[in-house]
Amino acid sequence: MTAAEMRKASMEELLEAVANPPATFEEYLDSYADTVGDLVNTFIPRGTHPDMDKYLYDPLLKYSQNGGKRHRPLICFAACVAVGGDVRQAASAASAIEHFHTAALIHDDIADEATLRRGEPCLHLTEGIGIAINAGDLALSLVNGSVVKDPNLSDAIKVRVVTELIEMTRRTIEGQALDLGWARDERYDITPEDYLVMATHKTAHYSGAVPLAIGAIIGGGTEAQIEALRNYGLDTGLAFQIQDDLLNIEGDPETVGKDFCSDITEGKRTLMVVHALQNSSQRDRLIEILSSKTTDLATLAEAVSIMRESGSVEYARNYAENLTSIAKNRLVDMLDESPARDLLISMADYFVNRLK
Repeated sequence: MTAAEMRKASMEELLEAVANPPATFEEYLDSYADTVGDLVNTFIPRGTHPDMDKYLYDPLLKYSQNGGKRHRPLICFAACVAVGGDVRQAASAASAIEHFHTAALIHDDIADEATLRRGEPCLHLTEGIGIAINAGDLALSLVNGSVVKDPNLSDAIKVRVVTELIEMTRRTIEGQALDLGWARDERYDITPEDYLVMATHKTAHYSGAVPLAIGAIIGGGTEAQIEALRNYGLDTGLAFQIQDDLLNIEGDPETVGKDFCSDITEGKRTLMVVHALQNSSQRDRLIEILSSKTTDLATLAEAVSIMRESGSVEYARNYAENLTSIAKNRLVDMLDESPARDLLISMADYFVNRLK
């Protein structure tokens, strides 16, 4: 099957998925992640020399095939349909956002000196750092390139979507700069307000706001609908990151896997950490643990205990739940009732209740 044939087959399946979605957002992801993965991978080209495939296109394709939940393209499609659009028009833009996610993960794993990604050795370990960086750069090139080449989009829509993608990229990199810089400089003066700025930039824009806004733009939504979906994505995307941080220290170790308590080992300034630094009587001990890069389970458990005793875990959980509760009520007022809208509403609950 050619790339064009596979793309068409994937979109036909996704048409039905968004028009008549499963009962829950989690079922939506579980049922259609592989279909979206096949679609996304059709945008990865082949080289003009066989060694280009060996050293560039094949490593990226293999990495992308080991995909996650694919929630970013799937919510882009849902937003498009929720405003009355044709989901087929959003194929390139939804895939572009997933390619950006792939690039971010490849580069993040190098920066964090990670060893596993989704149960497989990281790309920089299997292919070398140079080739991994290059593959991540290729994924970045597919972000705008996929949209610009799309014959189904008007020039005006292309310009608007690419502008969104450029701004998304910058904001994500800004958030990553804060995350990396605070750890490098051993900053322990970070406040919850600082964390919220970092997490909104690093995660909320590309994991929620921009996929939803782009879906609404392509779907022909009103400016009010586009901004309502963007704001919904900012709130739920931030809640997604907070839940991610909570799972890192509170999730089932077998489910979370190698990432269990890795944020403590890496000295990450999560919402729980920065809240505890402001409120715990054991602040100095927490700083000592965060600075040690420890992987000792007893010491990691001690850090988690400090965050619990200071009320920081409960604070973070309540913050995420309040964000999503308010966000859902706002979105209900802005979009007409439809299966796609209900699917997006259920997304908020999934983001704060997921176990992995």
